[in-house]
Amino acid sequence: MGRMLLAATAVLALSSPAAAQDFAITNATVATGDGSAPIENATVVVRGGKVVAAGANVQVPAGVPVSDGSGTWVTPGIFATVTDLGLWDVGAVGESNDTTARNSPFSAALDAAPAVNPRSQHVLISRAGGITRAAIAPSAASSIFAGQGSMIDLGSDPQAVRRPRAFQFVELGEAGARLAGGSRTAAHTLLRNALREASRFGEESGLVGGPNRPAEVTTGDDIPVDPRLVESDAERATDVLLTRFDAAALVPVVAGRQPLYVHVERAADIRSVLALRQEFPRLNLVIVGAGEGWMVADEIAAAGVPVIADALTDLPARFEQLASTQSNIGRMQDAGVKVAINAAAMEQPRYLPQFAGNLVALASVPRAAGLSWGEALASITSIPAEISGFGGQLGVLKPGAIGDVVVWDGDPLEVSSTPVRVYVDGVEQPLENHQTGLRDRYRDLDESELPKAYDW
Repeated sequence: MGRMLLAATAVLALSSPAAAQDFAITNATVATGDGSAPIENATVVVRGGKVVAAGANVQVPAGVPVSDGSGTWVTPGIFATVTDLGLWDVGAVGESNDTTARNSPFSAALDAAPAVNPRSQHVLISRAGGITRAAIAPSAASSIFAGQGSMIDLGSDPQAVRRPRAFQFVELGEAGARLAGGSRTAAHTLLRNALREASRFGEESGLVGGPNRPAEVTTGDDIPVDPRLVESDAERATDVLLTRFDAAALVPVVAGRQPLYVHVERAADIRSVLALRQEFPRLNLVIVGAGEGWMVADEIAAAGVPVIADALTDLPARFEQLASTQSNIGRMQDAGVKVAINAAAMEQPRYLPQFAGNLVALASVPRAAGLSWGEALASITSIPAEISGFGGQLGVLKPGAIGDVVVWDGDPLEVSSTPVRVYVDGVEQPLENHQTGLRDRYRDLDESELPKAYDW
C-alpha cells in the first residue's frame, strides 16, 4: 500500500504548474533516453505537457505547431543526481549557503525542501545546460545523517520542489567515520542504533502499520509522528546522538517507504552496506559514489541495489578509492547493475553530458569498459529517473512521459554542443542567466565608450 501511495503522490507531484504547450519537432535526430541508439529524421510530439509520440514515421496531429528540427538533436531533459542545486548562491558566503547545518541539533530530520531557491543562478545556468530535473541533498556536517533530500524541477515557475523528503542521505566510509568519532565502527554503530530506534518507535506507535495505532500529531510535514515523540520526554531529551524528531524522520526509512542513499567508496564498505538488509530487510538502498564498485559489481547486481557513481575517477584522492578506475561504471553496467552518473562529483551538473560522452569514448580504449552512446545518455536521463522513483515518467521520450524536452544544436554528448530550446512539463523555458548576460554585454562592446578606468 505504501508503494501505491508513493506512486500516486509522484503522479500528482508531476502535474504541470503552468499552461503546457502543444508542439512538434520534425526532421531531427531523436534520442529517446531508454538506452537505444539515436533515430535520424525523427519526430517528437508533445501535447498538454505529455509526450504523445517520438520516433520515425510519426504523424503530427492536426493543429499542433510544427518546428523543423533539421540539423538538431532532441533528447529528454537531463536528470541530475545527487546535487545541491538551489541550496546555495555563493559557496564562501555562509548566509547564502544552505548545503550544511553544522551547528544544528538535528540531523536525519533536516529537510532540504524549504531552503530551495528556484532563482539561484546555479539553477538557471544548469537549466540552460539542458538539466530539467534534479535530486538535491544536503551535506553531512555534524552527523553521519545529512538529512532528507528532495526532487525538484528546474522550470522558471516558483514551485521547484516536486517531491519533498524524497530520500534520506547518510555518510559512511571515511567521511562517516570522521563524523561519527574517528572510526567506521563508530559510524556503523551509530547507523544501526538509529535504525533500531526508529524501528522500535514505529512498532510501538503504529507508524509502520498495526491495529493499535494512536492518534497522530502533525508537525508541518507529511510524516506522522508518535505523540510520545512530540511531547516532552526526559529520556529523549538526554540523547545527544538522535533527537526525537530525527528518530521520527527515520521511521519511513526502516519501513522501506523512503529510500536510503548511502555514500561509500571502498569495496568492503559497499559489502557492509548491502549486509544491512540482513538486519533491516525493508531498507530501500541506493549506493552513492562506489569508487570501487566494479570489484563487487556481481554482489551489487544480485542485491538489486542501484548505484549513483562518480564518472571517470582513476586518480584516488583517498585510501578508500585506491582501486578506482575509469572503467568502473562500464564494468558495473556489464555486471547488470543499474548505474547513473553522480552529478555531485563534478564542478557543475551541466557537465553531465560531457562525462557521459567521455564514457562513450572510453569504450574504444583497449581493455577498458565504457558505455554505448545510448547507454551513456540513459545514465543521465532515464536511469536516474528510475532510481528517483519516476521510471517511465521522466528521462524518456515515449508516450505518456512528462514533456521535459531539450533541443541541441549537435550531438549532446559532444562538448561543443549546447541546448537551443529547453522544455519543462511541456513549457518552453528561458535560457538567460548571469553568464549569458555578461556574454551579450561584452561581446560587441564599443571600446570608444568605455569608462576612464579602461583607458590604459
